[in-house]
Amino acid sequence: MSEAAGLRQRRPPRPPVVTDDSQTPEAQDGSSFSGRVFRVTFLMLAVSFTVPLLGAMMLLDSPIDPQPLSFKEPPLLHGVLQPNTKLRQAERLFENQLVGPESITNIGDVIFTGTADGRVIKIENGEIDTIARFGSGPCKTRDDEPTCGRPLGIRVGPNGTLFVVDAYKGLFEVNPWTREVKLLLSSDIPIEGRKMSFVNDLTITRDGRKIYFTDSSSKWQRRDFLLLVMEGTDDGRLLEYDTETKEVKVLLDQLRFANGVQLSPDEDFVLVAELTMARIRRVYVSGLMKGGVDMFVENLPGFPDNIRPSSSGGYWVCMSSIRPNPGFSMLDFLSERPYIKRMIFKLFSQETVMKFVPRYSLALELSSSGTIQRSLHDPDGQVATYISEAHEHDGYLYLGSFRSPFLCRLSLQSL
Repeated sequence: MSEAAGLRQRRPPRPPVVTDDSQTPEAQDGSSFSGRVFRVTFLMLAVSFTVPLLGAMMLLDSPIDPQPLSFKEPPLLHGVLQPNTKLRQAERLFENQLVGPESITNIGDVIFTGTADGRVIKIENGEIDTIARFGSGPCKTRDDEPTCGRPLGIRVGPNGTLFVVDAYKGLFEVNPWTREVKLLLSSDIPIEGRKMSFVNDLTITRDGRKIYFTDSSSKWQRRDFLLLVMEGTDDGRLLEYDTETKEVKVLLDQLRFANGVQLSPDEDFVLVAELTMARIRRVYVSGLMKGGVDMFVENLPGFPDNIRPSSSGGYWVCMSSIRPNPGFSMLDFLSERPYIKRMIFKLFSQETVMKFVPRYSLALELSSSGTIQRSLHDPDGQVATYISEAHEHDGYLYLGSFRSPFLCRLSLQSL
């Protein structure tokens, strides 16, 4: 016998391979028992989650009672609406030194705005100074807003004073130098039988005689603006205040979230943004067409906030949220599905829902006839976020925001 053959004969036999088929009955019973335990546990967890969810959907009241709304297909983001990154060229100013500078105006190089903590502030030579408060503290959460106040629209009058609307308090005149505050119209006073719950924006004639302003809703306050949008409540109004006679008139009613307002250069009409419907209405206030109302622009690529004049003779309009096309617009999708809206707000708070609102920022320049002339974008909200207003001054576009902790400034020469 050769040595190699001997080694093969002396090689120890391989151990038998145990397969699943060779499991003992005890092992098979254990495996089957473990599987049953897993299935029962999974089923119990699913039931424990589903039953309360169904119960909440059936038993909890929804804070809103939405009605179906109909929209046209949003305009394609092509041509003049082609997405770009022009808003990313803006610089952030006073970051973490102010919050929510919603509306902006200026006297010379001095900037004025209202902030989320209830202040009207002056920005001069790089310094921030509080010049007025309409409410009292604390001013830390949205639930504090009714007592703290929330200054929104702000304009300069012919005598160098500021006219400011506070969402909760009403219409004020502020002397920015002496800091004297005068209440012109309290929100506690019903107008034609209805209270003003959400005073939003204003525009004033050159002589200071007439102030046109919006009350976004008589039902919902500013802190519940998302409920106002989702419900589609049509109780917004455009009003006129006469500074001499103190008379208040309703010019247009049944608006769905009346928002920004702007007088025309000739002061013959007022533009008013109807946020929920993604359109801007035109109300004639003088001339042959006085009292008439028509559509200035509709089916916008977003939901319009404040309107301000541009140096070209047109208007700047900021979108509080966009309607992407191509893409998916959540608000358009939900508009004809009120039952989903009810369910969402049965289960989630406004703060939670806001986390799903895209941070896409969009500012439009409209011509004097309402045609979109150009668009400025920040698709991811990397620099300009939650923009509410574009105020043009001295070659710059100052961008207001309803919740960001900074002010943005964009050089128009760089565009």
